[in-house]
Amino acid sequence: MADNDDVKTLSFEAALAQLEEIVGKLESGRAPLAESIAIYERGEALKAHCETLLRTAEARIEKITLSRDGKPTGTEPLDA
Repeated sequence: MADNDDVKTLSFEAALAQLEEIVGKLESGRAPLAESIAIYERGEALKAHCETLLRTAEARIEKITLSRDGKPTGTEPLDA
């Protein structure tokens, strides 16, 4: 398995850009089998990293709740 430890240090945008590049290479069918397997494994690591970053961002998005007099009382999930 390829060493993909550096994936965890990438921003969402950088990881997504690399993932899109990998998809293009795999779809072209021009990479040899061994390279295709290695880049597929990196793609899986990038996908997992992007999903983790999205879940983290989603958890941070909250809406502010207000009391009857309009003062902030806390937060709740945005989709509640």
